Amino acid sequence: MGGGAEAREGGEVGTHEHGMCLDAMEIADEVRNKRFLWGVLLVWTPWIPIGIGLGNALMSQKATGIGAVAGGLTELFVVWGIGAILVGQVMAIVLLFRAFSPGHWMRSLFSILSICLSALMLLLVGLFLWLSWFQKHNGF
Repeated sequence: MGGGAEAREGGEVGTHEHGMCLDAMEIADEVRNKRFLWGVLLVWTPWIPIGIGLGNALMSQKATGIGAVAGGLTELFVVWGIGAILVGQVMAIVLLFRAFSPGHWMRSLFSILSICLSALMLLLVGLFLWLSWFQKHNGF
C-alpha cells in the first residue's frame, strides 16, 4: 500500500524479460557497481607511485640508461611490496570480471582497459622477478 520499491502501478512486482524481479536486478546492479569501483581502485592505485618512482629514477639520476630505471624500479617494488601488488591486481581482475553487466558499455569498456593495465602490472612484476632471479643465478 505504501508504494514501496516493490509496488508498481498495479500493485504487482515488476519482472524483467528473464523473469528476474526488478528489485533483485537493482541489487545485482549495485553489487556489480561496487565490484567495479573496488576493481578500478585496486588497478589504478599502484600506477600513481610507479609514475612517481619512474619520474624520480629518470630525473634524479645523472646517468641515463637501464641502470637508472632498474634502480628506481627496485626501490619502488621494495617500498610497495611485490606481494601486495600481486594480490591487489589479481583481486582487481576478479572484481572487474564479475562487474561486467549488459547495458553498461562504458563501464565494461573501462573494465577492459583496467584489466589490461592490471595484466601489464602483473607482467612487469613477473619480468622483474624473473630478471632478478636470472641475474642472481646466472652471471653474464
